[in-house]
Amino acid sequence: MKKLILLLLFPLLVFAQKTATVKGIITNKFNMPIEGIAISYLSEGTITDARGAYQFTIPIRKTVTVTFTHVSYKTLVKKFTSRGKTNFNFSPTLQIKSEELEEVIVKNQQKEAQGITKIKTKKVKNILGANAGVENILMTLPGVSNNNELSTQYNVRGGNFDENLVYVNGIEVYRPFLIRSGQQEGLSFTNPHMIQNINFSAGGFQSKYGDKLSSVLDITYRKPTDFGIQIDLSLLGGSFTIEDTFANNKLSAIVGIRYRDNSLLVNSKQTEVNFRPRFTDVQSFLSYEANDKLTLSFLGNFSLNNYNYKPITRKTRFGTLTNPLELIVFYQGQEQDRFQTLFGAFSVDYQVNNDLKITGTVSSFNTQEEEYFDIAAAYAIGEVNSNIGSEDFGEVEFSQGIGSQINHARNDLDALISNIKLKATLKDGSNEWKAGIKYQTENIKDRIREWEVIDSLGFSVRPPHHTPSNQPYEPFTGPIEPYRNVRANNETDINRITSFLQFSRKTTWNEHQIWMNIGVRSHYWAIKTASTNTYSQTIFSPRAQFAIKPDWESDMLFRISGGWYSQPPFYRELRDYDGQVHPEVKAQKSIHIVAGNELSFDLWERPFKLVTEVYYKDLSNVNAYSVDNVRIRYRTDNVTDAYAYGLDIRLNGEFVPGNDSWVSFGYLKTEENINNKGYIARPTDQRLKFGILFQDYVPNLPDLKAYLNLVYNTGLPGGAPAYADVYQFQNRLNDYKRADVGISYVFADANKQHKTGFLRRFKELTAGLELFNMFDIRNSNTNTWVRDAYSKNQYGIPNYMTGRVLNFKLGMQF
Repeated sequence: MKKLILLLLFPLLVFAQKTATVKGIITNKFNMPIEGIAISYLSEGTITDARGAYQFTIPIRKTVTVTFTHVSYKTLVKKFTSRGKTNFNFSPTLQIKSEELEEVIVKNQQKEAQGITKIKTKKVKNILGANAGVENILMTLPGVSNNNELSTQYNVRGGNFDENLVYVNGIEVYRPFLIRSGQQEGLSFTNPHMIQNINFSAGGFQSKYGDKLSSVLDITYRKPTDFGIQIDLSLLGGSFTIEDTFANNKLSAIVGIRYRDNSLLVNSKQTEVNFRPRFTDVQSFLSYEANDKLTLSFLGNFSLNNYNYKPITRKTRFGTLTNPLELIVFYQGQEQDRFQTLFGAFSVDYQVNNDLKITGTVSSFNTQEEEYFDIAAAYAIGEVNSNIGSEDFGEVEFSQGIGSQINHARNDLDALISNIKLKATLKDGSNEWKAGIKYQTENIKDRIREWEVIDSLGFSVRPPHHTPSNQPYEPFTGPIEPYRNVRANNETDINRITSFLQFSRKTTWNEHQIWMNIGVRSHYWAIKTASTNTYSQTIFSPRAQFAIKPDWESDMLFRISGGWYSQPPFYRELRDYDGQVHPEVKAQKSIHIVAGNELSFDLWERPFKLVTEVYYKDLSNVNAYSVDNVRIRYRTDNVTDAYAYGLDIRLNGEFVPGNDSWVSFGYLKTEENINNKGYIARPTDQRLKFGILFQDYVPNLPDLKAYLNLVYNTGLPGGAPAYADVYQFQNRLNDYKRADVGISYVFADANKQHKTGFLRRFKELTAGLELFNMFDIRNSNTNTWVRDAYSKNQYGIPNYMTGRVLNFKLGMQF
């Protein structure tokens, strides 16, 4: 009976649905939304909004012709026929009326005038590297370097990892505190599958950005306009991203889940290990448009890194051709680390009118970190037979140094960083004002239990600042003490109030286009520890930018920017080598000047751009540091002066039609003067940088694409052993050379859709192979210092990075 009733009602239900909905988002070939497109149908019409989105209804069981028109784009005509289908998703790409714009080409060069490099999100998806993503593509830019492919951290123009600002949707992102090795990082904060815009500045940035000395990476997550699923799988892990809109497109949501396993890369190193890393990350971005003026949004992140590491053996050859040496190490013990972070931010955007916008944000970041390890290492250093005619050529003849060491740690850290900020933007014709204020609290609880015992030839090696030992020639009856012993319990509270005000103007002078910006930041902070009084300081940071595009036949733009940049100390900068916190540490300061030129031209009838920049930094109150892999340890004394200067050049364009590639070159020199002892190279003094990002395809098979990522960096300073004078250890590591190559085949994408068969289910489907470190070059990023009590020598043994690795990758979009 029920079936009969449903059968009778079915025609009524069908005829009750009298209309079908057509919606989508319209973009140009640069994937930018087009506003103001006139859409006409059945004597009615509508237009696209600022996001390029539109929506209208048509009657069912009738063919409706819809026309899309815009003054700058070619007209598009599309017919829709609804026979039972009630929803149409149509998101076309309109073609520019190039034939009508041959004599006059209008460009929005605001970002170029600000010294900001815009990176296409499509490049992030295609970039090759052990840590593919936004940071990996930065490594190919001039002035940006990193000699550790297992890390997402990077140095910019002589600065260290802590001198870079990272923003996601205008909210500052922090990196974990205790991580000391790149292979412990796993995943960076930014999820490349959720990104809409990427802006990067290598220096001379505006006052609206925070108080750091080196760079700004400003990332915006996208607001979905339709349902979509994206899945990426490889031998290194995978990701799943889902997005959709709800409540009549007022609510948009995108959620990304990532998993990472670096075993494939770590197993290619010279240390044999049992390695079980588990890196998991969940992010979400929700946006709700309550009305035309009010928008609410939420950004959330949960990250969990479980790092279980059990080294077994290591065999490393070093030295010279005439005097080769070999280090053999046998390990016992393991390392178990856990890094958990929680992040949440709630924002409110209120568009008061067409000229005034106010944004309020509340955010909180919590990291809970555990670093536990007990690792015993027994090592031997032997001379290698270098006589080519000998039967034992290449074999170790005898050991000239034998010893062992035990490393122990029980380190725990809990940090909670919360803030509230208010920002306003006021436009007045060609003028724009921006202002903001933020209050932030930081509570860090840190427990350090870390020691190292060294034994060489049966004798305990004591710290150099303790009672001297002349073993084995004289007996020693004093107590046995660890070579290094750090024990501390810190609870630090920091309160900060920051504010900024800046003015921007775009104008003309005798047909020349001019951009200018001037602003100032203030930063007040107060530090309180359990054992000290409150220390407070205030700094001001004025900054300015000027750019001009002359009315010349050549398409050129000149710019200059700079100011007095200051970096108030964060918790890492307050803690010394012994784990003690020094709240009196001052802000590091830098006078930064950047001058640049951009030349746009056509080559082989294709667009190219040559970007050249020179820069100079005069640094004072510097907090000198040492680098061990990705861990930075500060002197906490502000007694160092430093400088950095260099030249960056980048040529990008369509070397292959339809594929944007670039070649970059950088020269850098940075030195420091510690306590007036004289200038020596800083840990980031990497003189030359050469990078290539190249994309190509097979002419007769354009769906088969190839990618090349090549980086060459000259060697960094090799560092110094514990307690040693850095002025006596100014050797350098070998040059860093790396080439990653990949091929992929496109089964389906926006230009290759299938109406039948299995592939009709996919918006995009690609599969490919990636070959990391194609030439299997042995690169190193630090030295391990091995001591021999008998000869009184210390050997700097390179820690080599990953070898050649083959990876399979599969990408899907629905």
